[in-house]
Amino acid sequence: MRKSLELQRELGPVFDVTLDAEDGAPIGGEAEHAALIAELLTSPANAHGRVGARVHPVDHPAFEGDVATLVGRAGARVAYLMLPKVNGAADVERACRAIDEAAAAAGLERRIPLHALVETHAALREVDALAAHPRIESLSFGLMDFVSAHRGAIPGSAMTSAGQFSHPLVVRAKLEIAAACHGRAKVPSHCVVTEFNDDVAMRAAATRAAGEFGYTRMWSIHPSQIRPIVAAFSPSAAEVDEAAAIIDLAIAAQWAPIRRGDVLHDRASYRYFWAVLERAHRTGGALPSDLRRRFFSEEPTR
Repeated sequence: MRKSLELQRELGPVFDVTLDAEDGAPIGGEAEHAALIAELLTSPANAHGRVGARVHPVDHPAFEGDVATLVGRAGARVAYLMLPKVNGAADVERACRAIDEAAAAAGLERRIPLHALVETHAALREVDALAAHPRIESLSFGLMDFVSAHRGAIPGSAMTSAGQFSHPLVVRAKLEIAAACHGRAKVPSHCVVTEFNDDVAMRAAATRAAGEFGYTRMWSIHPSQIRPIVAAFSPSAAEVDEAAAIIDLAIAAQWAPIRRGDVLHDRASYRYFWAVLERAHRTGGALPSDLRRRFFSEEPTR
């Protein structure tokens, strides 16, 4: 956890850190682990205010303790709370009630944003309702739990960096999550690559997640994976240059249609190229200085 926070401090808020109170906690030590996370959230290590925490599932005995500790001690500093193993919108509502009660008890007025992991059959059936929930900012695909939920019907190879992009049931789940998020203006976050020492596999998976499956974020399970993920989800210098040139021409034409080379562009394509510039800004990429001054703050934002 500390290594990830140090790297975020170094690179800036171009990625979030989610401190894990669920699988990261030893059995019997859940309360102590939640207290450690709360301490980190309120410490100078949380330099950019982009650190969240994953709590236990809403039906787990440790859920209420997680919420009481994290919201009560660090509710003003936690960027979001991640809900694992939700089975639908009812679980999100149950979590909202517990979190808001803890916030009220701590004298907090903010409504803490929520992220959710889609890793069960029930959650996938309700994925659009989850994406539509007003408290949900992002949905993530939980690959390993999703495969395990099929009780051997999906082979273990589907949890590998290569197999997860070829098994039809896994591919279906990824696409439905991405489509639901984009349809509701939420952030789809791709699942992990467990081979954390295989840089080639990591880069290939991140490139496919961004370029073929429509994901705009991706989980890492080790700090060594963060830089390759940020690079894969950042537009190339050529893409940024092309987008900047087209937006400049569009502004000069007061957003009327333009011609660049032998290609016509209008407001439909302007929206795409503007999104390229936004993505470059969010990931800390280089932008033409005049565009940065005109349209973006000095520091990259989420």
